[in-house]
Amino acid sequence: MSNTVIGSIDSIAEEIRNGADEGDSLGRLPDDMAKGLKDAGVIRMLQRKKYNGYESHPREFAETVMKTASLYGSAGWVAGIVGVHPWQLAFADPKVQEEVLGEDTDTWMASPYMPGGVAVPADGGYVMSGRWQFSSGTDHCDWIFLGALVGDADGKPVMPPQPLHVILPRSDYEIVADSWDVVGLRGTGSKDIVVQNAFIPEYRVMDQGKVIDGSAAAEYGVTETLYKMPWSTMFPLGITSATIGICEGVLAAGIDYQRNRVGATGTLVKDDPYVLYALGESASEIDAARQQLLANVDRVWDLVDAGKEIDFDMRARVRRDQIRSAWRAVRAADDIFDRAGGNALRMDNALQRFWRDAHAGLHHAIHVSSTTYHAAAMASLGVDVPEGPLRVMI
Repeated sequence: MSNTVIGSIDSIAEEIRNGADEGDSLGRLPDDMAKGLKDAGVIRMLQRKKYNGYESHPREFAETVMKTASLYGSAGWVAGIVGVHPWQLAFADPKVQEEVLGEDTDTWMASPYMPGGVAVPADGGYVMSGRWQFSSGTDHCDWIFLGALVGDADGKPVMPPQPLHVILPRSDYEIVADSWDVVGLRGTGSKDIVVQNAFIPEYRVMDQGKVIDGSAAAEYGVTETLYKMPWSTMFPLGITSATIGICEGVLAAGIDYQRNRVGATGTLVKDDPYVLYALGESASEIDAARQQLLANVDRVWDLVDAGKEIDFDMRARVRRDQIRSAWRAVRAADDIFDRAGGNALRMDNALQRFWRDAHAGLHHAIHVSSTTYHAAAMASLGVDVPEGPLRVMI
């Protein structure tokens, strides 16, 4: 089925490319571009078949996100992040699944999961307030996942922290219109979200710990391999795929730009062995990043499908390699851009947008390397990794 989705993306490739300037100017995806992604089915790739989804292999989802991002970084980013949310919804309470997708299986959900709010227990659920940053694609979404901490009667987080993922309809939160003015990924519209005293019924609340360890899916009898995949493999997948896809866009734009360019020394670039060496090496590095990410998710899928447990050591190695693949691709993209001359800086040159978007992608918290590399190394040595920052997003 992914071939059908990628084929649909290919069929609107020119429209996606041509809409990039408008998307950056608007600070969100243009409506017709969002509709094109919706019609292509990329957001339904990880969605349950019960709700007109494809239940695609995660590799196929990653490949489709990369393709989209190679055309316009912001479009791929939204496809990658919004496209993961139907996956998590699949092991939420069936009642909220029906609320979100029962009437319209093309309904989009936003996030973020960082605990920007406090949810105070109330009769039948929680009352929550807070503010969250970086809600990618949010203008085109009708529901949202938000991270929160359980609070006491005074609205202060209880200790030790009890993190939740809560699900809200568009009527229960505000999008802060002027909160996304950035150097890269401008078209993602990753705006701030504000919630004021919203009531969240118990069935729309997910225990973050159970989401991370996979027991949430087990509680609702979800047995498909796709929905038993670790959250720490699946959620970063869309983000890292988009970042690598953007770097593939850097490579394509760089090759196109350099094809007939005369360098500063008066030599045609195609006759300059130094630039050609850099292009060749960078192309190989970006492809290696792509293959590392795809092989990574294949390995986890095969283990889960065989009924094997994905322990912390494996999850840490997976996260280590996800992060490394993103950094590897962006550093290769730098080598391409650095040798493209002064005219690559001009705003009408597609190369500079891809380059800016690649660096913006690397700034996502998912791609913070220090703690994950540290934790993965400790786990490989058989050292118990303590609770806290070293285990975040693993």
